[in-house]
Amino acid sequence: MQRMTALFSAALLATGLMTATAHAQEEQQGAAQDPMATRQAPAQDFSDDQLQQFADASQEIAVISQEYTQRLQEAEDESAQQEVRTEANDRMIEVVEDSGLDVDTFNAIGQSIQQDPEMMQRVQEMANQS
Repeated sequence: MQRMTALFSAALLATGLMTATAHAQEEQQGAAQDPMATRQAPAQDFSDDQLQQFADASQEIAVISQEYTQRLQEAEDESAQQEVRTEANDRMIEVVEDSGLDVDTFNAIGQSIQQDPEMMQRVQEMANQS
């Protein structure tokens, strides 16, 4: 059980990195959106399929996060670190999209399970069955 909690913590950390990078990219592109709309996840009921997709993607993202954390620590300068972050972000987005979710839904589920221990338990059980 502790292993799964650590796994989801790493995945949620990775999700946070994706969110920060996505917001930075939107700002660079001059996207005119209400910033509050992208920061707060609406209270939603997610289907079991979506939660399973989240569980599967989270496991892969946790592995990517660990791999890139090590590479980030080995990077020699800020430029190299940014390159590692960008590559990690691209891989994590690919994993999320390959799971059948979009990044916004993945992030919304991640935020919801942080606030809902029952949903966290459901997702952990799904991950254990994978």
